[in-house]
Amino acid sequence: MSRPSPFGHPFLLGFDEIEQALDRVAKAAGDGYPPYNIERLVRTEREPERLRITLAVAGFTREQLDVTLEESQLIVRGRQTDDKSRTFLHRGIAARQFQRAFLLADGMEVLGADLSNGLLSIDLARPEPERIVRRIDIASRETD
Repeated sequence: MSRPSPFGHPFLLGFDEIEQALDRVAKAAGDGYPPYNIERLVRTEREPERLRITLAVAGFTREQLDVTLEESQLIVRGRQTDDKSRTFLHRGIAARQFQRAFLLADGMEVLGADLSNGLLSIDLARPEPERIVRRIDIASRETD
């Protein structure tokens, strides 16, 4: 049975991309690694309101992490490889890989990323929406 779309109402036109984005987010929500926080940083005199994504990436070096912006997705990847020169008597910390994607709204700007004490922080700027009011002329069509 298919679920009804919340965007199927006749007054909601052109929201197909939002529906597809929600489907993508729902599929990706199942993986809990690495854990992350998203916080709002208030506006200051020097900086606009920002969002900060902080991922717990203990054990990863800067070279093993990759942060990219692909269209409207912020993608964070981590790649670790096994060190074959080491012999473990017990191994509770596995070398792992991960990919975590965040869907960004149009106009969101990635300000930068920082790795400190096993936490990767990525700052985003939320643009101030510009209010646009435009008058639409009504044409008159004469019939013969």
